Amino acid sequence: MATVNEIFDYFEEKVPTSMKMDFDNPGFLAGDGERTVTKVLLALDITMPVIAEAMEWGAELILSHHPMFFETKNVSTRNLTGKKVVALLGGGMSAICLHTNLDSVSGGVNDALMAALGARTEGILEPSGTAPDGKAYGLGRFGAVEEMPLEQFLPRCKAALHANGLRYVSGGRSVHRIAVCGGSGGSMLLDAAGHGCDTLVTGDVKHNQFLDAAELGINLIDAGHFPTENVVIPVLEQMVQEAFPDVGTRISRVQTQPEQFYI
Repeated sequence: MATVNEIFDYFEEKVPTSMKMDFDNPGFLAGDGERTVTKVLLALDITMPVIAEAMEWGAELILSHHPMFFETKNVSTRNLTGKKVVALLGGGMSAICLHTNLDSVSGGVNDALMAALGARTEGILEPSGTAPDGKAYGLGRFGAVEEMPLEQFLPRCKAALHANGLRYVSGGRSVHRIAVCGGSGGSMLLDAAGHGCDTLVTGDVKHNQFLDAAELGINLIDAGHFPTENVVIPVLEQMVQEAFPDVGTRISRVQTQPEQFYI
């Protein structure tokens, strides 16, 4: 078995918090570091249903992508964040969160997104630096897929990411050289154009970004925040299984893409 501290130290080596963006708050955010861990529940977000699932399953640790909180001034049941922390600690559980450091690291969110789309990664859209292992890190990725019409790539993208729906604008081009940014990456449109990409797949795209993409002649696909990031959760599960084979793992069965589409 392993302790919470040992699992955190492992991920701190593989996905250092030094790679995070300035606004971010990843890390060991709640719980008892000396607690022995027999089961780890993995989820994109730590919600009350996820906490209840972890408690019912008997997990001592929840490993998530999104932090439980960024700035908090009190922990009480009078606010949503406080309720989650109180429930987590009341159930004897801990929380470790890997966010923009997991977005940036080699093999993290964006490489998992490229792999899910059947793309070969060639480089980083916005390089940030070099990790301790000597590999470059940063946000977004670009590379190539087999060339196909946008109309053929759209259903492939939806199915690969298990998305409830897609929002998109056509740039009038076939899909071959793509860029991705898991979560929210509409601001990377010019980076994608600068790398000669014909398509950008991301989430949380704004109105003006769709307009800009059409004028730039780039296909812009909003596949949703959850689907473009949840692809990394199986990667995290595999890391836990390989490093701590005696610890049971489970990907949350209650968490799904929250938004639905009425058409």
